[in-house]
Amino acid sequence: MRKVHLMELPREVLLGENLAGEAVNVAKRLRLGKKVLVLYGPKTRKIAGEEVEENLSQEFEASGVVVKGATMGEVGRVMKLAGELKADWLIAVGGGSIIDVAKLASYRLELPFVSFPTTASHDGIASANASIKDLGSKTSVKARPPIAVIADVKVIKTAPYRYLAAGVGDIISNLTAVKDWQLAHRLKGEYYSEYAASLSLMSAKMVIKNADIIRLGNEESVRKVVKGLISSGVAMSIAGSSRPASGAEHLFSHALDMLLEKPALHGEQVGVGAIITAYLHGLKWERIRETLKKVGAPTTAYELGVKPEIVIKALTIAHTIRPERYTILGKDGLTWEAAEEAARITGVI
Repeated sequence: MRKVHLMELPREVLLGENLAGEAVNVAKRLRLGKKVLVLYGPKTRKIAGEEVEENLSQEFEASGVVVKGATMGEVGRVMKLAGELKADWLIAVGGGSIIDVAKLASYRLELPFVSFPTTASHDGIASANASIKDLGSKTSVKARPPIAVIADVKVIKTAPYRYLAAGVGDIISNLTAVKDWQLAHRLKGEYYSEYAASLSLMSAKMVIKNADIIRLGNEESVRKVVKGLISSGVAMSIAGSSRPASGAEHLFSHALDMLLEKPALHGEQVGVGAIITAYLHGLKWERIRETLKKVGAPTTAYELGVKPEIVIKALTIAHTIRPERYTILGKDGLTWEAAEEAARITGVI
């Protein structure tokens, strides 16, 4: 049987300042069609959404829609509206939720979509996976990466600094995600791409190296984090799965999402998860903790706003989130005692 490995990557990535008008040029170069549906949130509409829509309206038939959350209901509503408008393509102007809705809706409609992030808090801005809240036991669903990413550093810089620090957490967690992937390859014979893994690790090492620049919270800080997030997304596209950037630390974060009414930011949670799982792997977990501290990201349960027992509980159930994904947590997971010890040794609790 012939093996075929499909890699779908963004065709264009623009990183710069004052890029609201560039959506027009991108759409022309990529021949995306005349009718476009612009997605934005209630806040991101004012930040950049209206400006992007106005620019597109000069050359295209542009319609806008406010997306209120990453739910299947919103995905369905966007799909219905796109169908009624006979949209040729979609553009998402917003944070992770808006981009995820556009990503899944466009995938199911077999339409291209453009990502215009307003925050740099996680690697969903360029990846093929969409995180939707009401997918049942699933944590994310397979879609396609954006055909283009337009990252305006001035727009992203207007978001609270907390989001940028969370982006560092998501990127640095690649260190433990790749370690889990290597473990699954060695013990379970799972497919492993050295190139995708290397790209993912390079992104993590770059944020460690540039932590002093990132902590300043200026345009250069945004550039460093956005490049890392896009590289992570590309690594996942090369691998054909989220393996290069999602391991036990992400399962821990998803477990927290299940246990908490108001979880912390995704990148904040996976950053803390990476500290603990790095310890379990025997990696230099102190380096991860110091980088997160340096950029002002949480490193403890208290800073996450989570009770110690919830952290321990999340560690003990994390292996059940995606049982088909082998990680350092193993098939049976951690005992309460082992989870508590790992969290205490690393200073998380």
